[in-house]
Amino acid sequence: MTESGREGARIDPVRDAPLDLLRAPALLLVFASLLLAPVGALAGPPFETDDPFSLPIHTGESYLFAAGTHAVDGTAWDAGPGIEANYSLIPNTFFHLVIPLSFNRPNGEPSGYGLGDTELGFKWLFLKQSGNRPSVATFPFLELPTGDESRGLGSGKVQAYLPLWLGKESGPWTTYGGAGYRINPGVGNRNWWFTGILVQRQLSDRLYMGAEVFHQTADVVGGTSSTGASVGGGLTIAGPYQALFSVGRNVQQVDANRFSFYAALYRTF
Repeated sequence: MTESGREGARIDPVRDAPLDLLRAPALLLVFASLLLAPVGALAGPPFETDDPFSLPIHTGESYLFAAGTHAVDGTAWDAGPGIEANYSLIPNTFFHLVIPLSFNRPNGEPSGYGLGDTELGFKWLFLKQSGNRPSVATFPFLELPTGDESRGLGSGKVQAYLPLWLGKESGPWTTYGGAGYRINPGVGNRNWWFTGILVQRQLSDRLYMGAEVFHQTADVVGGTSSTGASVGGGLTIAGPYQALFSVGRNVQQVDANRFSFYAALYRTF
């Protein structure tokens, strides 16, 4: 897809904080009603790997999404549901906000549901594609500990992510990838690296599909690295609305991700 139409969207994991079970979904519905004003689409979600592309100035995009992972020790929804909004006030940039409701059900332990960690970021496309040169952007963000760590809904610490993304479009094909460094404070935690690459193709005016491979270094002391893959895409439903979807799993350290998914209603405005 082009920069003026979204490639898909990436959601980095987010968790939850204390909020009454009845009030939290109501709050998300209010946000969703504000965000889901008519829009069109870019990349990142529904994939783990993000892209370097920005939004045209004074335009935005929103996602009402769900994302989760089933592992050997339980099931966790990073967003069930969540909202993401991006808006451009400065050329070649956009501001980024994610507010999720998270669900955590460890095997043999009580489950938890509530507000997750809030994500704030800023993407800057500082080099545009030209000839053989790819587009290049950075997309740093913070995760604020609004989730309840004691119930497995948040990290309990401010985390930061510092990535660099490259991408190139050629006819119906788009390729992008890069690497990011996660600052992951906390007892027993380690800072870690993420790398990923994705190829996608526009199959028709309404449908695109893509596949990615990604790798993450250990995020805890004594942990091991993991490698995963996913497939997904986007389908235009009507007007500015798209349905985004992906499914995947780890191929290395499989017990940490036996099955993962992302699904969203997306629009631009």
